[in-house]
Amino acid sequence: MQITPSPVTAAVAGIVSALVMAVLWPRLGDDSLYWVLAFVLVIALPLHVFVVGFGRARPANSADPALIRRVAVWLVAAVVTLGIGQLFGT
Repeated sequence: MQITPSPVTAAVAGIVSALVMAVLWPRLGDDSLYWVLAFVLVIALPLHVFVVGFGRARPANSADPALIRRVAVWLVAAVVTLGIGQLFGT
């Protein structure tokens, strides 16, 4: 299955990551293994799949405006989701 990253998939990944981490955060406790697993599964994996994608590697010296835009959409969607959650007390 080929998933093509787009601003829409980036926004959905940001919203889902923010919602899931908000629920998991109080339950993770003090064990660092749980924190690492939570961040890998809830933040890093969706970020890589839905924002960066699995395409061919680009040269490190070239900026990709589409990738920068998708990362910005992902961050804004996550922050707005958390802000709305804080506003309504969830």
